[in-house]
Amino acid sequence: MERIAALPRPELLQVADAVARDKGIDRDEVLEAMEQAIQKAGRSKYGHEHDIRAHIDRKTGEIQLARYLEVADPIENEATQVSLKQALRKKPDAEIGEFLIDPLPPIDFGRIAAQTAKQVIVQKVRDAERTRQFNEYKDRVGEISNGLVKRVEFGNVIVDLGRAEALLRRDELIPRETFRTGDRVRAYIYDVRAEPRGPQIFLSRTHPIFMSKLFAQEVPEIYDNIIDIKAVARDPGSRAKIAVLSHDSSIDPVGACVGMRGSRVQAVVAELQGEKIDIIQWSPDLATFVVNALAPAEVTKVVFDEEAGKMEVVVPDDQLSLAIGRRGQNVRLASQLTQLNIDILTEAEESERRQDEFRTRSNLFIEALDVDDVIAHLLVTEGFSSVEEVAFVPPEDLTDIEGFDENVAAELQERAKAFLTEQDERHDVRRRELGVTDELAAIDGLTPAMMVKLGEKAVKSLDDLGDLASDELIEIVGKDQMSADEANAVIMAARAHWFEDGQA
Repeated sequence: MERIAALPRPELLQVADAVARDKGIDRDEVLEAMEQAIQKAGRSKYGHEHDIRAHIDRKTGEIQLARYLEVADPIENEATQVSLKQALRKKPDAEIGEFLIDPLPPIDFGRIAAQTAKQVIVQKVRDAERTRQFNEYKDRVGEISNGLVKRVEFGNVIVDLGRAEALLRRDELIPRETFRTGDRVRAYIYDVRAEPRGPQIFLSRTHPIFMSKLFAQEVPEIYDNIIDIKAVARDPGSRAKIAVLSHDSSIDPVGACVGMRGSRVQAVVAELQGEKIDIIQWSPDLATFVVNALAPAEVTKVVFDEEAGKMEVVVPDDQLSLAIGRRGQNVRLASQLTQLNIDILTEAEESERRQDEFRTRSNLFIEALDVDDVIAHLLVTEGFSSVEEVAFVPPEDLTDIEGFDENVAAELQERAKAFLTEQDERHDVRRRELGVTDELAAIDGLTPAMMVKLGEKAVKSLDDLGDLASDELIEIVGKDQMSADEANAVIMAARAHWFEDGQA
């Protein structure tokens, strides 16, 4: 580097070409780095306060060093500016804002100056190389990349991708797999960040999409978009579930992914260190999808609670351990795959729970309506679950029950309404005892029973209710009693007087 000023001019361009080829960056970026190094050395010689600039001719390699003076009025910096009067002596047509250029003789690099120039060139080339790496890999997020293990540090694997280095962190490795220097590794690029120390490329072998991409490489129908991978759930290194859908009715998506004698799925399993993979048929019907997701367990019944986003699944008694899986793995992966909370019940548990519900509802009707157990059982069997339903359904819903005529229906509705009225009166007395105000009680959407619950939680005035969030109100009155929209409407009604006070 000490001989840079003495290099024959074409040889300077040859050095720039060699560096550009070696680092994979643009030739102009190397020459700009050289120019900055030369002008830094020039400022060291002539004074850092001066505006010294260097230029390398891109065709001949000739180095031009010059001092730039800006024509200004008034002058703020004598080292970099010159007055218009002085400028006109050198250049008759000089104008304010123009630069006068004083050529300087080529400089001989001393050892220190040459070392400084070398550092500038190396840093600028490194920055250009980092920019090139970032621009090249930022658009490759979501791809699978192959590389060689360069080194292993504290369990983290540094991978040479050919034109860049990437990091495969220990927590992104499949459990119990190890890599040594020189090993080939295939991984998923999940993030590329531009950081001060250079672009950081992050790899993963545990990401669900890594499995999707591996199947796309092994199954031509996935690559050609004939088969879609709709969802993936993984317990890396142990087990995975993948849901697939075919857009061609003549192609079985599960069979295509398994391949002849399991050749396709086995190629993916081998890459994932023996991870067992359940390939299932995706379905737009959630109940069918959940049944498929719980394979290999058999399912006898599915009950979906849409509001809670929960699915109750009933399985034969001897299928319970298979449905849950070792350490809950099977049901956990099925939940991840379907994005639902799945509760597993045996047929015996479900039958017992239904009997408990039947008894509870029957006792409710026996006590509230003062009827015998035969009538109570008939009401429960026909799907009635509350006294409110009996009181306010159309009379024909009751007369349609075998053994019920118009007189029985009218009597049941009269008793139900009387019970509800008496219950409301008891709740209203209790509400007053708790100190819940009449203004709060007047809000639409709140029942007397709800107001008792609010009073027991020290929500007694409009301001107390207005201070609640919708989820807090729902938690107090009961999730099955009020929706989020209804809760918001009640809270806004409680806050209405705030705005009226403000206007006043």
